[in-house]
Formats: sequence, structure tokens, C-alpha cells
Amino acid sequence: MKRLRWPSRLPIDPYILLLLGTVGLAALIPARGTAADVSSGASTAAIAFLFFLYGARLSTREALDGLRHWRLHATVLACTFVVFPLLGLAARGLVPVILTHPLYQGLLFLTLVPSTVQSSIAFTSMARGNVPAAICAGSFSSLVGIIATPLLAASLLGSSGGFSADSLLEIVLQLLVPFLAGQLLRRWIGGFVTRHKKALGLVDRGSILLVVYTAFSEGVVQGIWRQVSPARLGGLFAVEAVILAVMLLLTWYGGKALGFGREDRIAIQFAGSKKSLASGLPMASVLFGPQAALAVLPLMLFHQMRADRVRGARQAARAGPGGRRHPAGASRTVTNRGRYRDTFRLSWAAAPVVSSQLTS
Repeated sequence: MKRLRWPSRLPIDPYILLLLGTVGLAALIPARGTAADVSSGASTAAIAFLFFLYGARLSTREALDGLRHWRLHATVLACTFVVFPLLGLAARGLVPVILTHPLYQGLLFLTLVPSTVQSSIAFTSMARGNVPAAICAGSFSSLVGIIATPLLAASLLGSSGGFSADSLLEIVLQLLVPFLAGQLLRRWIGGFVTRHKKALGLVDRGSILLVVYTAFSEGVVQGIWRQVSPARLGGLFAVEAVILAVMLLLTWYGGKALGFGREDRIAIQFAGSKKSLASGLPMASVLFGPQAALAVLPLMLFHQMRADRVRGARQAARAGPGGRRHPAGASRTVTNRGRYRDTFRLSWAAAPVVSSQLTS
């Protein structure tokens, strides 16, 4: 039998480097005065356009067709909007010893963000799981998150997060209305959006970079970063690593306890343990305003953690060619060799993000 080999390294997502570069640019050349007004206006328009594209892309019919697998989707939604927030609330006891209150608010917001469609599909496919279920689960999470995330944030963060009736109205106008408009127009523009997926993807990512620049510029101008020390960032990283590890374990063994097969458990694990950077950053900008810089920091850090990629590689190795599982001995060999590598690679993958934040 051909010997199973691990990838030699897990490269950093190039987009993360762009995000960090944008943070560095905001630290060196923050938008002030008129430039800040222009940047804020452009960011608001970019967020609205971003959610318009989300609505135009998302096939509601395909998502509804997946309702026949409702137990799996309900499990993913419960992981995303119930279990994750409970872990976030449990972390409240770490304030102020490990986390400052603003960093904790960002961490709690992270736990309220919906799952991501693209990454869930990619990792589920790599691990030879139920890809159609991952597509539907990610789509449901995105749909529910448009409403659930702001409501959960208003409920759990309350006035301490700067929420009010005006904040909820702003969410409706900037996020929900454009999203619904995209859904209504999808019949006519869906083909165009699909044909120009690559170009519009660049618009997506450019819009997010603009949102990040605007949020971090406001943070620099207001001196928010003086509230964050290297020790606090290290503590944040450790807490997020624990939360991710707990979610990976809960989604896998919880799915097993609920009677799901291996392919379904893979879809549950990846769709239920991920958080959407593309949805979370614009939402944080609307919800937190000038405090958005600290609110999005936990989300950016969590996005770079790669334990799920290691898990996907291990699941693929266990499945073998054509999706077949290797004999128990071969599977056990991979597990034993990877036991300590998982921890090391998780730390290695997130360390550049931490170090970049420490120097900005």
C-alpha cells in the first residue's frame, strides 16, 4: 500500500495577507476629516452592494429543495446560532483577567455570525462528505443569519454594544433590503451574476477590504488600539483556539450521537464550525460603528485558524481513493502521526495573524 503523506505545509490564505495589509495601511495612513467621510460613505454603499450580490447569488429554490434533509440543517443551525453563542457567553468569565471587555464583545459577536458557504463546500468535498448537504446548510445559515445575527447581537450585547432601535433600522436598510432586492431580481440578473462570478468575486473582496480600512481607520483615529496589548491578543488567540477545538469535537461526535452517517457528519462538522468573514465584517461595521475595529479582530483571527483544513486532509486520507475508508490500521497510523501535528499546525497557521497584529 502506498504510504499516506501529509501536506508539507499549510499556506496562509493570500486574502488574509491583503486584509493584514489593509490593517497596516489604516494604521499608517488612516482616513481623517473629509477622507474619512468619503471612506465611510463608500463603505456604506459597498456593504449594501455586497448584500445585494449575496441575494442575487443565493438560490432559494435549491436551499428549499434541501429541506428533505431537515435534521442535518437543523443541527448545523443549532451549532451556529445556539452552541457557538453559549460558548461565547461562557467566555464572559475570562473578563478582565484574559480578555478586555471590548475584545470579549468582539469574541461574542464572532459566535453569532452565520456559517460560510464556500469554505464549507470546499472542506466537505476535500473530506469526501455530503457536498449537497453542505451547500444547503451553508445557504440556510446565510439566510437565517441576515436576521438572527443582528437580533442575537442586540439581545446578548445590548446597550453595552451600542445597539438601539436605530441600529436595527440601519441593519434593515443596509443589509436586509439590498439582500431581498437581490433575491427579487435574481430571476433576471442571476445568469449575469453566474457568468461573471470571478469578476464579481473581486468586487466582493474589494468591498470587504474597504470596510476593513474604514473600520480600522476610525479605530486608529480614536485611539482604540491603545486598549490592546500583546498579552491580550495572545489570550484572545488561545480562547478562540479552544472554542474551535470544542466545536470540531462537538459537531463530529454530536452528529454521531444523533445517528448521522459519516458523510453527513463531515458536512455538519465543517458547516457547523465555521464563521463567515464576508458576512461578519459588514455586519460588524453596521452594528458597532466606531468600535468595529476591535469587534472584527476576533473574526479575522478565527478565519485564519486552519484546524479544519487539517481535519479535512485527515478525513480524505482515511476515506482513500474514491471515498473508500482505509483499513483500521492505516487509519490509526494517520491518526497517531497527526495527533500532535494538528495542534502545531493550528498554532502555526494563526501565528502570522497574531504577530502582524502585534506590530500594527
